[in-house]
Parts: sequence; structure tokens; C-alpha cells
Amino acid sequence: MIRVTVYKTGRHEYAGVDLSGHAGYENAGHDIVCAAVSVLVINTVNSIERFTEDKTSCISDEETGSIQFRFRNTPTHDASLLFDSMLSGLEAIEENSEYEPYIDIIFKEV
Repeated sequence: MIRVTVYKTGRHEYAGVDLSGHAGYENAGHDIVCAAVSVLVINTVNSIERFTEDKTSCISDEETGSIQFRFRNTPTHDASLLFDSMLSGLEAIEENSEYEPYIDIIFKEV
């Protein structure tokens, strides 16, 4: 199962996200849930880096399927919008009855 932990501040601003695990929907190389989650998250991280001035950190390990992404400061409007878009896609996967057992999204206040 892919575990997604989204961190938000008490002011409801994004602080970062952690992802861990593999979906296990299908064998490696054929797992559409892992592929979809990976594309959403990697594209968002890359877009924030490329299109915004936000300072971030990102640590990833392809073997374990883990990503730790953090905003170093309060995210800009553009970065927050990109993050909202990523979460919209992840939540759509989680809400699909076929894929729901393979992804779990939780929110934590930091």
C-alpha cells in the first residue's frame, strides 16, 4: 500500500508530504496505481522547482518507493495550487473503489 502523509500548518498552509511503500496492485513495471501516484507526485515536485521561487527539499528512494518533500518556507500561491492539483489526483485514486485498497492519504498538522 502507498501511504501518503500530507503535512499542513495550523494556518492550513502546506508544509510537505511523505510517501512510502508500493501499491501492490500489480507486479513491478505493470502497476498502474504506482505509476499514477509517481507521475502526480514527481510532476508536482518538478513543477514547483521549475515554475516557482519556493525553497524546498526532496529526498527520494526509488527502491523503497519513499519521497520526503518539504517546503522550507510558507509556500507561494502557485506552489499551493500545484500541491492542490496533486492532491486532487491522489484523492481521485483513493476514492476509486478498485484502487482504494492500494493508497491511503492522511493529513497531519505540524
